[in-house]
Amino acid sequence: MNENSSFAEIAEVFKNHQSFAVVSHVRPDGDAIGSILALGHSLELMGKSVRYLNNDGCPESLKFLPGSEKVEVSSEAKDVEIEVVITLDTAAHARVGEGSLKAIKDAKLIVNIDHHMSNPGYGDLNYIDSESPATGQILYDLITALEMPFSDITRDSIYVAVSTDTGSFQYPGTTQRTYEMAADLVARGLNVGKINSATYDNSPYRRVELMRALLNTLDRSDDGRLVWWDLRQETKDELGLVDDDTEGMIDFIRAVQGVVVAVFFEDLDEGKVRVSMRSKDRRVNASEVCGTFGGGGHALAAGIRMSGPIEEARPKVLAEIRSAMEKAGL
Repeated sequence: MNENSSFAEIAEVFKNHQSFAVVSHVRPDGDAIGSILALGHSLELMGKSVRYLNNDGCPESLKFLPGSEKVEVSSEAKDVEIEVVITLDTAAHARVGEGSLKAIKDAKLIVNIDHHMSNPGYGDLNYIDSESPATGQILYDLITALEMPFSDITRDSIYVAVSTDTGSFQYPGTTQRTYEMAADLVARGLNVGKINSATYDNSPYRRVELMRALLNTLDRSDDGRLVWWDLRQETKDELGLVDDDTEGMIDFIRAVQGVVVAVFFEDLDEGKVRVSMRSKDRRVNASEVCGTFGGGGHALAAGIRMSGPIEEARPKVLAEIRSAMEKAGL
């Protein structure tokens, strides 16, 4: 990995350039969208020209965030003339997606800000902090350290970014600093009850139907330490699912008593399979397991996109997990 740039070096980029694009990974989650909104709006208030790009646009569940209407589907964005692209919460450059790659191809400079341990440092400037529970928390530190404008949009977006990536401040990566940040956001006027309700208590009914369908596929190892379920394309079509509907579903089986590793296998287009993995024990490093198949992420949460069908992908992944568990003495 390239050595991290300093906040001061990133500040020089902000100072010396006028046009920016903030971009995040395909199938964006709260940290991805929250991060581009938070930093993008702060840059706008500095008088900069900013384009907000995502390969898949802003998911339905996050459109309550003020400023979300500015997020463009990258393939539909016209006349993207920028000097600097800032990739946020994106562990590999290709993860921004083909549409975004085309839209930002003429950028002179790439600034890569992320918290995934598998990020190789692909930017011209990189700030990778794998100890941070969310990219949103890195941006909070960056924006406050550089005394950049801190609007209500930046405030709410950072909160959603960090809250969603920490499981509502429950995951092991949550630190004292995370709670201090949250307290400061409240001091800045954050309405915790309102934003939590919009984030967590506003799911479409089809997610209930999805849970019922997934439970019918649930399987586990004899000792109950490894659990998995499958989402087939026919189920997605039948229920009219969108990508965002599966967000957080794996946490249901992750929470089962005795489970060490939970895995979610999902059919994608063109014969691909998406694998989401959660570990509850750092001795079983999910990022390392996923790295065997070209994926990556965090020690306790990682993913893969691999060749299908599920019937062929599943035994390979489960065998690698079992091997990692055995090496860990589990």
